[in-house]
Amino acid sequence: MSSNKEILSKGIKYLLFALPLMFIGPSVIFSSFKNQEHPFYIPILGLGIIMCLSAIFLIFKGIQTIMKSLFNGN
Repeated sequence: MSSNKEILSKGIKYLLFALPLMFIGPSVIFSSFKNQEHPFYIPILGLGIIMCLSAIFLIFKGIQTIMKSLFNGN
């Protein structure tokens, strides 16, 4: 069983980009909830939600790409 190393490395890159977003996104959301009286509460909350959703998407895309490289071999 062989894997396509270029596609495998692409999947790992997706996961590496998702790793910081998994920690930064919830921290930004927590920070925005701590400062609800601040005028930038809604934009910062939106930014944190976008970061979390991006992390979820990149994890999904990374795992999908790694599975593609392991099982298709193309």
